[in-house]
This record gives sequence, structure tokens and C-alpha cells, in this order.
Amino acid sequence: MKQIKTVDAVGHVLSHDITQIIKDEKKGVLFKKGHIIREEDIPKLLSVGKENIYILEKEEGMLHENEAAEILYEICANKYMKPTQVSEGKIEIIADADGLFKLDVERLYKINSLGEMMIATRHGNTAVKRGDKLAGTRVIPLIIEEEKMKKAQEISAGQPLMEIMPFKHKKVGIVTTGSEVFSGRIKDTFGPVIIEKFSVFDAEILGQKIVDDNRKGITEAVLSFIEQGADIVVCTGGMSVDPDDNTPGAIIDTGAEIITYGAPVLPGAMLLVSYYDKEGRKIPIIGLPGCVMYAKRTIFDLILPRIMADDFIKKSDIDRLGQGGLCLNCDICTYPNCGFGKMS
Repeated sequence: MKQIKTVDAVGHVLSHDITQIIKDEKKGVLFKKGHIIREEDIPKLLSVGKENIYILEKEEGMLHENEAAEILYEICANKYMKPTQVSEGKIEIIADADGLFKLDVERLYKINSLGEMMIATRHGNTAVKRGDKLAGTRVIPLIIEEEKMKKAQEISAGQPLMEIMPFKHKKVGIVTTGSEVFSGRIKDTFGPVIIEKFSVFDAEILGQKIVDDNRKGITEAVLSFIEQGADIVVCTGGMSVDPDDNTPGAIIDTGAEIITYGAPVLPGAMLLVSYYDKEGRKIPIIGLPGCVMYAKRTIFDLILPRIMADDFIKKSDIDRLGQGGLCLNCDICTYPNCGFGKMS
């Protein structure tokens, strides 16, 4: 620290808080530690009796915390994001569109491992709305070596750590199987649940076809929705391993590529994810287990935002859901603000 005349302090960094006291009105911080003094700050400093102040001498090759925070923001931020004003060396990153939040966890870990800097984010592969907080960045000390920040930039390699994939308008076909529903012996209760799940997105329900437990009939129902222009086909019922459960086989018969049949998630272990190729366009055909009909949160809640954002689902994505894949069925559900579906 160095003492210098206040009138000569423009551009220097305060080494401590400056308090302002106005009788019967105010007692509080006028300028915080780390503030870079501007020309317009001089009269205010003099008004609180600061003819001289202590400043931090920033050496060549060192960066102030605010400058470093800007660098961390640039490392993280992408399209559809905006920063808050830098404050005490911290910048928060805010979503500027509704969509699916994607995060490069490996590079995030590498940057945080450098020390003296931090990037804290929400979990990736989660739905966000415009105005949601995505991350906060800052360096730990008041000043940091410029070389260390360059190492963080090298890890980012010019590719932002974060991305928002905006949700798309989707046309949805629902195929419900089961002889008990087809014959009218019981009322279908699966369709309304699926429609409600899609209602929070920009989705257009083309219709619901109720078919018997007939493999060929299920295949034809799925393909008919695709011919009508469906972007997604959801199949409900007949997803277990019982001999008369024909939905998985019927989806295979469409010619779709099966990504996975089974998931390390409860509720939702009997999920089937596949993609039908129509003139180069990948159309998801999803087989949903019966738990989606009655459980509040299931595997469907985890994959639906990705489907609505055209984020292709790989088998490895499903496999990684095992950690956090157990819903605890809490008395008061706080999803998505809970551990369900969250990986470390």
C-alpha cells in the first residue's frame, strides 16, 4: 500500500473501504475496497476528509479483480446471455432467452483448478427462462497475475463454456397402446399427462391415436404421425418386458435408430429413446414407461427440455444419469431445484 494525495489518485485502486457519515441521515460505505478511483470521485473523497488515501500499487503484469472478472465472463458467455455490472470483482451471467442450458463441465473444472479464480454455475442440461441467473465469476484476490488469466483463456480456447439452445416449436404425435384402453374398458389417463408436460413449451399436439396391443398397428400409428409432419412422436403403454408389450418392437419396426432401451433412473427405468431419419431430419420417437402417468417427476422431465431444444441424446448421456437418477419422492416437490437428474 502507498499513501498518496487524493487529487493525484485517479486510476488507482482503493486498498480499504471509505465510509461516509451524514448526521441523522446516513452511515455507510461510500467506496468499497478495490474501487478504481475516477475523476468524479475526487470531490466525494475530499468531502469525507480524505486529503490523502492509501492505494494499492498495481505492478506490471497484474490485473485488478474487475478486469479479471471481465475475462472470466468472456470465457463463459455465449449468445443469448448478458452480464450484470461488475461489482466487487464479481460478474453474474443472466439468460437472455428461454432454452436449454449447456455447460462444458470438464473445462469448467480445469479453470477452477487453476486457483485464485472461480466460476460457479447452475447444472447443465436444464431448462432456463430469460432473466434466470446462469453463473457468477470472480477472482479471489484483489489483484491477480495476468499470466494466470491467460492460462484460463488457453483452456477455453476461444469456445465459451456455456450455451443456451433456444426451445423450438414442435409438432407432437401421441400413440397410446393397450387393449383395455382401446376397447373402452378403462379411460385413458396417460394422454392428458403428456399434453400437460408439453404445455410449458411451444408445442402443438397433432393428436392422440389409441391402438390395440398390436405391433403392426403401433408401427403404423407412429409412421402416420411422421407423415403428418410430427417433429416428435411419444408412445405410451406397452413398454415393459411382458410378452404382450409390443411397443419397443413396434418402434424398432419403424426403422428408427434405437439409442437406448433402459435408463439408470427411477422413476423411468424402461425409457426408450430412438430417432427416425426423414430426409436427413432426426425425429425423436420416445417410448415412455407407465410411471410417467402417475409419478410427479420422472425420466421424461429430464429429457424433454433436450428434445425441445434439438439437443441430440446419446446413450452415454442417459448412462450418466445414474448419479442423481433416484427421485426421493419428497412430500413437497421442489424440482428442478433438487438433486434429481443432476450429475457432478
